Amino acid sequence: MRLERARRAAATVARRLLRSLGREIATAMDVVFASRLQFGLTIAFHYLFPPLSIGLGIVLVLMEGAYLRTGNPLYQQMTRFWVRVFGLTFAIGVASGIVMEFQFGTNWASYSRFVGDVFGSALAAEGVFAFFLESGFLALLLFGWDRVGPRMHFFSTLMVCLGAHFSAVWIIVANSWMQTPAGFRVVGEGLARRAETTDFWSVVLNPSTVDRLTHTLLGAWQAGAFLVLSVSAWYLLHGRHVAFARGSFRIGLAVASFAVLGSIFTGDVSARGVAHNQPAKLAAMEGVFEPSAPAGLHLFGWVDEDTGTTVGPEIPGLLSWLVYRDASAPITGLASFQKQDWPPVNRVFQAFHAMVAIGFALLALILAALMQLWRGKLFASRRLLWLFVFAVLGPQLANQLGWMTAELGRQPWIVYGLMRTSDAVSPVVRAPDVWLSIGLFTVVYLMLFALFVFLLDQKIKHGPLEEDLDVAVTGLARA
Repeated sequence: MRLERARRAAATVARRLLRSLGREIATAMDVVFASRLQFGLTIAFHYLFPPLSIGLGIVLVLMEGAYLRTGNPLYQQMTRFWVRVFGLTFAIGVASGIVMEFQFGTNWASYSRFVGDVFGSALAAEGVFAFFLESGFLALLLFGWDRVGPRMHFFSTLMVCLGAHFSAVWIIVANSWMQTPAGFRVVGEGLARRAETTDFWSVVLNPSTVDRLTHTLLGAWQAGAFLVLSVSAWYLLHGRHVAFARGSFRIGLAVASFAVLGSIFTGDVSARGVAHNQPAKLAAMEGVFEPSAPAGLHLFGWVDEDTGTTVGPEIPGLLSWLVYRDASAPITGLASFQKQDWPPVNRVFQAFHAMVAIGFALLALILAALMQLWRGKLFASRRLLWLFVFAVLGPQLANQLGWMTAELGRQPWIVYGLMRTSDAVSPVVRAPDVWLSIGLFTVVYLMLFALFVFLLDQKIKHGPLEEDLDVAVTGLARA
């Protein structure tokens, strides 16, 4: 009898495993899943580099501006070194971004047909007002040190920095319109159905653009600033280029301090905007299931979507207070929506909470550094400097997790409330073809990343050039 029960139990488990495996295989062979995975992997890799370019652009403007203001050749030595790193990140960013754009035509033709009128104008503006501005002055930034005066070179640095920021503006405009569409009308039926712009500035200034743009830019400033802090801390720990490293560290710390504090403020504003414009996303971010009731804030935890419960430490009423400044205000929970309209709740919850945790960890590190700087012991604190060496990963992880929160939280919509992701794929693309291209892209991107790490390592090991100090003195005399 016991043997028979054990046999039946084993058979039941086997059937369940086979059903689960069958679902996984079916999902893997689904062209929507494969296309989403491909786009996610390619954009995640690409998104490593534009934040570095934007953040380094701010750092370069501050360093070269300090050189023109003070005449101290050390500032130009710092600028020339970080310009070389900027050029590397810009090149890899451009190479990795091209693939992402082609996928709109290959994998997402139905989506491109629907949003082409709206999305195309934003991408065209990015090319005209941002990319050409940035790339047009890039040659002067990289190679114009001995060919133009210091003030003209500083102008080129400003234009490259401005172009990098303009690029972010138009990309965020396009993505924010997908989150909170405005300034459009839908025309046509069936396959001819598409969104048509009725008010360009309503498209640009849709309800989430400003909140998401400020938060994204501050995240990019963190990425650039913490790269400067990491390399400078490494030099200080090894006793190399000490004057250069101290100067770079101070400027990087100033940018990082502003960016980290600003990110917390803009993150709060952005989350309140999400509560108003995309309540299902906010409910997923915080694991709220009750249809309408005051809600607490989970510090961390695990979400069970089947039972509609979130397990983890919670501060009662804090979420309601953060959103509405009223601890008794009701929060719209996931139970207010049909289950097929839920985002992947636990993944959104974990990505959001990990991003927030990294943000506050970086804040603690910055406060510790400012305290040590005030006490005059910052550059003697080896433990703190080692933390800064590895903290370069923090903003990158937070940026990736923030992007995952925004994009997964919008699901199952590719254009919120207008078009489902399942309806957006190209009708002629097959899953095996997408999987093949994923494999090829993975190989190419691993090679690109290895090249980036190798070249960056070579530049860091080589360090700033001592002859740049002499060139700086000569250049200032020509001004």
